[in-house]
Amino acid sequence: MTASTSPSTAAAAVWAFAAATCVKLLLVPTYRSTDFDVHRYWLALTHALPARQWYTDVSSQWTLDYPPFFAYFSRLLSLPAPLVDASLVSIPVPDAPLSSAYLLYLRLTVAFSDLLLLASVILLATDARRRQRSFLALVLVLWSPALLAVDHVHFQYNGFLMGLLLLSLRFLEQGKDLAGGVVFAALLCSKHLFLVTAPVYFVYLFRHYCCGRGLVRGLGRLVLMGAGVFAVFAMAFAPFVYYGQMQQLFSRLFPFGRGLFHAYWAPNFWVFYIILDKILAFLLRRLGFDIAMPEGSFTRGLVGDSSPFAVLPKVTPITTFLLVILAMTPCLVKAFTNPQPKHIIRWVAYACSCGFMFGWHVHEKASLHFTIPLALIAMDSLDDVRHYFLLSIVSWYSLFPLLFENQEYPIKVLLLLTYGALMWVGFSSHFAANSAQEGKKVNRSGSPVKKKFTGWISLGYLSGMFAIELWSRVLHHHVFGDRLPFLPLMMVSVYCGVGMVYSWIWQLSWIARHT
Repeated sequence: MTASTSPSTAAAAVWAFAAATCVKLLLVPTYRSTDFDVHRYWLALTHALPARQWYTDVSSQWTLDYPPFFAYFSRLLSLPAPLVDASLVSIPVPDAPLSSAYLLYLRLTVAFSDLLLLASVILLATDARRRQRSFLALVLVLWSPALLAVDHVHFQYNGFLMGLLLLSLRFLEQGKDLAGGVVFAALLCSKHLFLVTAPVYFVYLFRHYCCGRGLVRGLGRLVLMGAGVFAVFAMAFAPFVYYGQMQQLFSRLFPFGRGLFHAYWAPNFWVFYIILDKILAFLLRRLGFDIAMPEGSFTRGLVGDSSPFAVLPKVTPITTFLLVILAMTPCLVKAFTNPQPKHIIRWVAYACSCGFMFGWHVHEKASLHFTIPLALIAMDSLDDVRHYFLLSIVSWYSLFPLLFENQEYPIKVLLLLTYGALMWVGFSSHFAANSAQEGKKVNRSGSPVKKKFTGWISLGYLSGMFAIELWSRVLHHHVFGDRLPFLPLMMVSVYCGVGMVYSWIWQLSWIARHT
């Protein structure tokens, strides 16, 4: 098999992308989160004001808190905007109801930016071994329900950012380390939350690109890589160094005062930490101990820098940083001792999983950072299929609370059922075909051995989501009325947290045993 992507695969990917785009257009009039207001303000800000005011302007509560390349990206998207509606780029942003043209333009900027994701997926149709990836793996990326909902309903530009990440991974898979490092630097200058993958990139590129080639050549490559990355960061940050605004800029990028938790708890390790704290506080109070309950309550969500813990130690940003690095250490050791391009997607996805599991103020949407790359390798083995089938459903269900209006409920359920059916039919067909090619295997009794991509335990766990949803949508109101409004969200976070913890452990185990 040649290294180039076959025309049929590229054409099929384009058709899949076109079908997804039709769905995106149907989602134009749906619910919009405050992120819509954030990005429409950034569009106006970068168009109407000079760059020296981008990170100092406080005329709106939606201050710019992404790195400069994303600000430049917003500026680029704003250029045709006055031809559609002059109010798109006016400061202050008008409070009047949005015109159809106004809304359509902003929605289309997201769909347009997804072209980078399409290009990256087409390039990734060939894996590190120069073999064609399954078309289903590409479709799993392009038709991701989480990506559709977060970008084209909730409103963000994750498709564009994931396109940059996948492009970088494609270069690394093909041995083009310098290009991969430079694109990754551009990604960091677009969204700094991908910084969690930097240790894996650094260790891998140092060992694979710079080491083992002699001292002089290795130093030369190290200088070349450093120069390329420095040039990217210089293009992004040099104007703001010149303006003397770096401290202001970094205070926007890293607002640690927001606290450990987001308003809706991401399904990660910290969910279980705070639940344990609440249980211990309850038991100790029943035993007569004087336990002061903090202001933060799991019935209302937690935001801010006050400690929400009554018994367990307060968690600080440095604590979460050390836990992320500790969790990532086995992967870094593997990348250092055996830096093979065929494993780079798995290593980077695992690094994102570590950041999601143990990071500070994690958003539930950050699960996209590892579910999208893992879709590309979901067909590599039966174990990968089983893992991805469970992870993708858990990840998408954990995002259900983002779309909380009744009119969007059928949409998110339909997306879940459609994607689940796609995986069920696609995975079943794939392994049925493989079994037919390999010939029938028999067990000791002489009966044919059937490969199943999911077992009763995982199906039972996934079925439990129906019970969680039934409680959240129907039973909670009848039992508690208006009391404990955060309980349904907590149940979703905790239940999905079980699946996320399983996924993290599974990835760690696979990396330890197979890379």
